[in-house]
Amino acid sequence: MVTHPIEPQVSIVVPFLNEETNLPVLYERICAILNSRPESFEIIFVDDGSSDGSPAWVSQTATADARVRLLQLSRNFGHQIAITAGMDHARGAAVVIMDADLQDPPEVIPDLLDSWQQGHEVVYAVRRSRAGESWSKRFLAASFYKVFHSLVKIDMPLDAGDFRLVDRQVVDALKEIRELHRFVRGLTCWVGYRQAAVEYDRAARHAGSTKYPVWKSAALAWDGMTSFSGAPLRWVTLGGVLVAVLGGLQTLNIIWTRLVHPDRLVQGWATLAALILIIGGIQLICLGIVGQYVSRIFEESKKRPLYFLRSQGNTVTRDRPKGDPV
Repeated sequence: MVTHPIEPQVSIVVPFLNEETNLPVLYERICAILNSRPESFEIIFVDDGSSDGSPAWVSQTATADARVRLLQLSRNFGHQIAITAGMDHARGAAVVIMDADLQDPPEVIPDLLDSWQQGHEVVYAVRRSRAGESWSKRFLAASFYKVFHSLVKIDMPLDAGDFRLVDRQVVDALKEIRELHRFVRGLTCWVGYRQAAVEYDRAARHAGSTKYPVWKSAALAWDGMTSFSGAPLRWVTLGGVLVAVLGGLQTLNIIWTRLVHPDRLVQGWATLAALILIIGGIQLICLGIVGQYVSRIFEESKKRPLYFLRSQGNTVTRDRPKGDPV
């Protein structure tokens, strides 16, 4: 059995959801890399509501290797909350966040650690290339980072995901931020401190299917923009002003035509109906954007905990069969 010091120097936080095939490979590669370094480490696997055998594998591995820890969330709370749970329970002086699909290669971790030891408190991994991703996903990702960078007054690097290292001081600062709609990569930039980048080539997913389809990526992008910027509300205001100006100009045009060229007025319901639908649609979009912000205020005002744990340690808590007493 592998043992470790009470306080490891480095914590590796790995959120996962149904990654039974990838976890053993990830574990072997992390150990192969970090066993050759002087820093002691722990690996915190955060189960975000898996339904396959991945939690059982982590539990079995943790029994043989005390450097491995399992956190089981009570249900699927989402990727960003799972990352937060891992950081909350990490004990290392440095915390590395990475996904379980092996698109973020563990071989980059030494570069992150070297930059950290040079005095940087946040070291983010910037993708130099993105293998195995469709052109549409690469285009949408690039578009989001450019739009986000232009709207938000924080220096978040282009094409940097959640794969990064954060110092203990940064982890403690992030623990003070308990907002529900989290965008971790934005928060780690927002808190400040000395930051640096490490470039790497992102690999294709090792096995299984992505847990972030386009609609989930779009939802995360929306969370990021609305969490750090009120620009969508300004867009609503500008859109309303534009519609009002166009409506006023059209009214003046109708009055002028009636006075000067009354024979040119065309009586038609189709044009009127189209204008009503367009203006009504714009109003609904504006109302929806405002509603999103109001909804977030309502959710944050309830001050619910970000997550609950079914178990932590090396034991998997299994669902109770139906009909059993509570």
